[in-house]
Amino acid sequence: MVSLMMSQGILSSKPFACRRPSSYHSVAHVSPSRRTLCKAASSDEALGFKMMRKGVKEASADTVLTPRFYTTDFDEMERLFSLELNPNIDMAEIEACLREFRTDYNQTHFVRNDSFKKAADNVQGDVRKIFIEFLERSCTAEFSGFLLYKELGRRLKKTSPAVAEIFSLMSRDEARHAGFINKAMGDFNLALDLGFLTKNRKYTFFKPKFIFYATYLSEKIGYWRYISIYRHLQRNPDCQLYPMFEYFENWCQDENRHGDFFTAILKTQPAMINDWQSRQWSKFFCLSVYVTMYLNDHQRDAFYSSLGMNTTQFNQHVIIETNNTTARIFPEVPDCEAAEFWAHMDKLVALNSKLSDIGNSSAPQWQKNLQKVPIFQQFAWEIGALFFGKSIKSGTYDTQPQTQLVY
Repeated sequence: MVSLMMSQGILSSKPFACRRPSSYHSVAHVSPSRRTLCKAASSDEALGFKMMRKGVKEASADTVLTPRFYTTDFDEMERLFSLELNPNIDMAEIEACLREFRTDYNQTHFVRNDSFKKAADNVQGDVRKIFIEFLERSCTAEFSGFLLYKELGRRLKKTSPAVAEIFSLMSRDEARHAGFINKAMGDFNLALDLGFLTKNRKYTFFKPKFIFYATYLSEKIGYWRYISIYRHLQRNPDCQLYPMFEYFENWCQDENRHGDFFTAILKTQPAMINDWQSRQWSKFFCLSVYVTMYLNDHQRDAFYSSLGMNTTQFNQHVIIETNNTTARIFPEVPDCEAAEFWAHMDKLVALNSKLSDIGNSSAPQWQKNLQKVPIFQQFAWEIGALFFGKSIKSGTYDTQPQTQLVY
């Protein structure tokens, strides 16, 4: 609930170059066996992970780039969806979404097999560490969606039963995803204590309209990430690192359906997508998600290299496709196909690398802080250049009640 010009070849269907690598109701908690824990103890220490207890990894510290937990103004949410207060809300598309979610296409999809543990044992060294970090970030992001959607489903039951049921069914999907990933961490002799995270993670407050912008983008960019990785590995089976990726084709359709639901929501709230302020906020949230993903992934280039992928090409492909999808509903999006857009993004990667180098140095903290000041200033300049750079006036969906999206 994330999470951003190369050659124009990325817009084609050409594959990424392959390089050979050197049920809802409960979110699974994984407890590796005593024998496995003993075998893995020294390995965990060598990887540098902090442990809460045996077999349970301490969650990574909160940073600007880590997945967040969100909360919102639930009273305002109730007012937005109240048919008494807003009798002109067109529920036809939301009802169509509800029928889709009730079908539960992936009810039997997330079934593991014996290949998972064997594949995990073959992932060693730096790739093992960075893959575990990938699993942790993915699990945290999915679990964040579960918590938010579950609470929205509970709070909206009386005000808007149809919307409440969809949020509950989306929390079902996110719970499956988080549990599946946490079981995957168990293959690496680790797990996250999701109950502890629920109580102790810092929650970020967003107003409802910002929740809609952020979650829409998170779901749609998740779709494009998953389907792009899946298609790449189908074309290059020798690069298949772990069987979880084989589940991405159906998995990403959950993300797509979730995004379509937020499209339907935004269409019931025209004020959120048809004025000057909404254009600025739309562009802001697009850039926030794109920049976060671009920086995060370039920090972990080794992971994508282990899958035979070019990190920059992958990111640019995902961002461009997400932006094209988003332009159908958001009133304004950045022009991600402008050469200067990617020039600024690459400068941010270079600046972020400098910040990491300073943070990892042995200099005194006061000296590190001083060294970071001019870099933060350059960072702010590049972000500003992106925000005030080329953009595209968009939003092709008609928000008038008589126009309905057919499923």
